[in-house]
Amino acid sequence: MILNQITLPCTEETFRSCLEFYQALGLVLIVHTHDAYARFECPVDEAGAPPSTLSLHVVDGPLPPSEARAVIYFETKDPRADVERLGALGIAIGDAAEQRWLWTEAPLTDPAGNPIKIYQAGENRRFPPWRRPPE
Repeated sequence: MILNQITLPCTEETFRSCLEFYQALGLVLIVHTHDAYARFECPVDEAGAPPSTLSLHVVDGPLPPSEARAVIYFETKDPRADVERLGALGIAIGDAAEQRWLWTEAPLTDPAGNPIKIYQAGENRRFPPWRRPPE
């Protein structure tokens, strides 16, 4: 089993700005049939694994607060360069900082309030020093 698709909620008011936001992050828009749903592909990694996809779906009613939502992590080679690039595009993003779990990450939110981290973990994502031994 692999995780290859995430769908994020947004409102009618934030849908268009979310489309632009995810394209600015570097995702490729592959489905946009109406202004209530869109799907993006993430860039293919060096290993050539099939790209994961991320969708936007307009929901009825109020969205839950950001702190009650899952955090989406996009791994990149250089979070600090991405902070500069996205900041130059007018996207509000926090500084890239070293974390005690051996990642460098920068926080931001999309226009619908979905929390995101741009990060770099390398092998530490799957193989941190505190990884459990195989059973």
